[in-house]
Amino acid sequence: MPNLLIIEDDAAFCQMLQKFLSKRGYEVETSFNAPDAKQKIQDKTFDLILTDLRLPDYDGIQLLTDIKSVNPATQVILMTGYAEVGSAVNAMKKGAFDYISKPFTPDEIVMVLDNALKVEVPAPVDIEDEPDEIQVTTKKSSSSILEMQQKGAKVVKGISEASKKLDDYIKLVAPTDMSVLITGESGTGKEVTAKAIHDNSKRKDFNFIAVDCGAIPKELATSEFFGHIKGSFTGAVEDKVGNFEAANKGTLFLDEVGNLSYENQIQLLRALQERKIKRVGSTKEIEVDVRIITATNEDLTDAVEKGNFREDLYHRLNEFSIEIPSLEDRFEDLMLFAENFLDKANASLDKNVKGFSKEVWEAFQQYHWPGNLRELQNVIKRAVLLTMGDEVEVSALPKEVLQPQEKPMPTEGFSKSEFEKERIIKALKKTNFNKSKAAKLLQVTRKTLYNKINHYNLDL
Repeated sequence: MPNLLIIEDDAAFCQMLQKFLSKRGYEVETSFNAPDAKQKIQDKTFDLILTDLRLPDYDGIQLLTDIKSVNPATQVILMTGYAEVGSAVNAMKKGAFDYISKPFTPDEIVMVLDNALKVEVPAPVDIEDEPDEIQVTTKKSSSSILEMQQKGAKVVKGISEASKKLDDYIKLVAPTDMSVLITGESGTGKEVTAKAIHDNSKRKDFNFIAVDCGAIPKELATSEFFGHIKGSFTGAVEDKVGNFEAANKGTLFLDEVGNLSYENQIQLLRALQERKIKRVGSTKEIEVDVRIITATNEDLTDAVEKGNFREDLYHRLNEFSIEIPSLEDRFEDLMLFAENFLDKANASLDKNVKGFSKEVWEAFQQYHWPGNLRELQNVIKRAVLLTMGDEVEVSALPKEVLQPQEKPMPTEGFSKSEFEKERIIKALKKTNFNKSKAAKLLQVTRKTLYNKINHYNLDL
């Protein structure tokens, strides 16, 4: 029988939890204040500790540190309020297993506790000294979400279904040598995905070369791709190694590949078929072993139909396709991306902003982020620059985030009822299916929301 300590200053709520969890097979003890809890932790080893993040007599983060110093193997789950999500993520970086937002259902708390018991706790590490690999979890997930890769760059793995599917595709195709076409809206992180494929492939020890095809003048594209020799044209004052040679045995990422001219498309196709290139002005063939990953926010099939993009090249590039979901389609991951961008902004601006205010979180959740992750990163970096205190306040946000415009309703092939249904589903996803919060986001009463859910027969 797993033993559990509940630390909660609300005595009635604490006793209710104790009674419920005792019936579910837990041996439960309670503490209504931090001193009593610390004494019990010293006297007895607990499998699990469920504690309120905000206690009236003690700091919840410090209590977490105290618990881990006594017994690092004890799994700690935090109970938080709506405004404390940033603090919860910070706590998970310091060793908490998970957090759950109040109010929660009995099934939710049982699921989180059961998941905690299934996880083997690794040997303790000093996070300040060993920052290369950190794993944290969030509500409704006990899987890794935030990892610091060996090279020091953070790669965020979301808990949303869209993000999990994306991660599965990356792991599936990375070990192969298949050409990958990445599609998606602007700002969704196509280059990050391409780099993740490279880093998980057998080519990871060789170069990853990223090229923005939209930024290369048509006249210079051949030289950029294949290189040139000195004197081959005006301005060629020395030999140049092209992108194909630079990426040999590694990965060449061609962003906005749809912008290539028809002539450049032919040259690219020939290089991919023959696996040989010639520098401009040279007759010597150079063998290259390059994996190609391409990206576009255009519809290349439409470009093929219009004759603007070669069909044979399209099929050569599209051995496997991945569509990157928009930020709106993975809204459950918003907090994780925001925390990651906050850390990046602090590092680049030499600041130490610790989190976001409740009002900022609410503004973030109500905004639809048309610019996706790039817009979120830019907004946060600007806000960190303007922030003088410990928290980003709404005064540091641009007006378009504070006064979001409602997305226009499609007029063709999409009825008013379908639009309303879609809004309800998105609001529920944004709030982790918390109906009270979803109703607030939709600016309707809970009763109205329940009626709409029943009306549309939404399977939740």
